[in-house]
Amino acid sequence: MTHVAGIDLARARADTPGCAHVTHFNNAGAGLMPQSVLDTMVAHLRREATIGGYEAAAEAGNRLEAVYDELAALLGCDRDEIAVVENATRAWDMAFYALRFDPGDRILCARAEYESNVIALLQVAKRTGALVEPVPNDEHGRLSVAALGEMLDDRVKLVAITHVPTNGGLVNPIEEVGALTQAAGIAFLVDACQSIGQLPLDVERIGCDMLSATGRKYLRGPRATGLLYIRRELADRLEPPLLDLHAAKWVAEDRYEIRPGARRFENWESNVAAKLGLGEATRYARAWGIEAIEARVVALAERLRAGLARIEGVRVRDLGVRRCGIVSFTVEGRSSSAVKADLARRAINVEVSPGHYTRYDMVERGMNDLVRASVHYYNSEEEVDALVAAVGEPGESPA
Repeated sequence: MTHVAGIDLARARADTPGCAHVTHFNNAGAGLMPQSVLDTMVAHLRREATIGGYEAAAEAGNRLEAVYDELAALLGCDRDEIAVVENATRAWDMAFYALRFDPGDRILCARAEYESNVIALLQVAKRTGALVEPVPNDEHGRLSVAALGEMLDDRVKLVAITHVPTNGGLVNPIEEVGALTQAAGIAFLVDACQSIGQLPLDVERIGCDMLSATGRKYLRGPRATGLLYIRRELADRLEPPLLDLHAAKWVAEDRYEIRPGARRFENWESNVAAKLGLGEATRYARAWGIEAIEARVVALAERLRAGLARIEGVRVRDLGVRRCGIVSFTVEGRSSSAVKADLARRAINVEVSPGHYTRYDMVERGMNDLVRASVHYYNSEEEVDALVAAVGEPGESPA
């Protein structure tokens, strides 16, 4: 293995303990952590066990603050515009539920919007009388910027778009969306769970007001880590749906004051080891270079799509113009869960995306589920070819 497309593959694999045990194509679920992330977390847990949890956190104070610097550098924002919370859904929810809607207000989303987000949209619509309206796709299967432009009016209070859907391989044109929402003065919330760590993200270029993301996927951080970017001017105008003594201060018997900046969306108790691990994962990704990661990931994904497309009975289901490291496919005569099980017997990790995860999209396309194979830069060409060969072999489990 040699230096490939800006990535030293041998070093990337040597830095990743999991590469010795599995062929991992479930990076859109949870990426394999680098050794340095594991070491960072274990070292802190040992300090907690040795000197106490509060004391270990105080000792790590400067390193905890550095986590905000790393995330701000990754997203092109200021450190006071970043909140670190326990997962991406909580990050998205804390932003969304802080917004206020009245009867007749319109909320626009993508057709490939993720289930957790749509559930929240529908709940608030039920409570307030607001309307949830998916934006039609264009001829390539991505959100239609033209259709969105026609839908914008003074009743639209929020545009909420998933940058990279959980399946389908496409990358939605969020910078074009941001240009429209900024011109119209409409709040724009981006779900970047599947794009952070594999695609460059710059919140100023995107033009979003809020962005949520996870640490566990392409960023290769620990589970139960999430982050929220919220533009400073907006953050200080919003009251989070939940407050505690970290987010606010009890200043009089009948009054509290909310802290400034994005950290008003955090809460006091957190997994300190995981937070430090998130910071190390971000530092590690930035050291490789997100542009180099994207180039490698896109090349591997296209190699996988081409290989799968050559297999009789296999249909690649990806859409879009710009595509990413998520590859979705179906196998004629075999269920997606059966394909996953067959591959697991060969120590190859993939995932199944059920239809309800992106119901608008999957119903429109007439599918119940998909096999999702998501590559990362530490995957080798040989692993991609092995996955293709395994999918082409007769399955052992029933359809």
